[in-house]
Amino acid sequence: MIDSRVKFRHLQTFVEVARQKSVMKAAELLHVSQPAVTKTIRELEQALGVDVFERDGRGIKITRYGEVFLRHAGAALTALRQGLDSVSQEQFADAPPIRIGALPTVSSRIMPRAMELFLKERTWSRVKIVTGENAVLLEQLRVGDLDIVVGRLAGAEKMAGFSFEHLYSEQVVFAVRAGHPLLSGGQSPFSGFGDYTVLMPTRGSIIRPVVENFLIANGVSSLPNQIETVSDSFGRAFLRSSDAIWIISNGVVADDVADGRLALLPVDTGETRGPVGLTMRADAVPSAPQSILMQTIREAAGELS
Repeated sequence: MIDSRVKFRHLQTFVEVARQKSVMKAAELLHVSQPAVTKTIRELEQALGVDVFERDGRGIKITRYGEVFLRHAGAALTALRQGLDSVSQEQFADAPPIRIGALPTVSSRIMPRAMELFLKERTWSRVKIVTGENAVLLEQLRVGDLDIVVGRLAGAEKMAGFSFEHLYSEQVVFAVRAGHPLLSGGQSPFSGFGDYTVLMPTRGSIIRPVVENFLIANGVSSLPNQIETVSDSFGRAFLRSSDAIWIISNGVVADDVADGRLALLPVDTGETRGPVGLTMRADAVPSAPQSILMQTIREAAGELS
């Protein structure tokens, strides 16, 4: 029969002291005082009727009886943790996945860190991340195929029925391969645009009107050789093998520029800055796991600002 005097705290404290071979270190890891650890060990020894530790010079060492008990105490704690994890897994096994829509810039910069933080919360919730154009994602959000969209703020006419929470602002940049001729600085980059292939955001993308207005304002009325794409993998591959110019949100290529794989043309694009944030249906009530994930997205975005 199990002695009712032996509690979880006795097993936890005993195992930690045995592992650290120090009352002081165990107390620090358990966030309790050294006298509390000593008292707990004494209570355990009284319940067992034997000493589990003995003095060894200025330190302590586990006794023969302590060694025997340690095998069972460690196994008991492991079994208890596995049981708690199993209950948590069972609790969330039938829960619907959290469905996130993310623009390419968000998928590459924000979501990896947000998911790293979210997984540490051990909610056991499944997460589905969909990447695409903003208009497509918002429509999926409207019909209930997505729970949250992380991307640029859409126009007022497209935000009816939605709520938006600003996270940070981002601007468009002009990316090229390292060593591109337009990086020499001999002339304005805009004067040579017609000589190169330009990768443009697609017409359905939220930054397309912003890009078109910016180009017109800088004297570029037409681009005879252009490719429309929102594929970041294609953009990176194409720039490595050509002198193309990629007009894209800064977040998509920030790491490539930092690593020296790509470079930015010396163009002031500050006026293309736009808000990026969380969009949800206005009548939606987020579940606890959804709220946790939204918080980790906020934290990940905050680390970049």
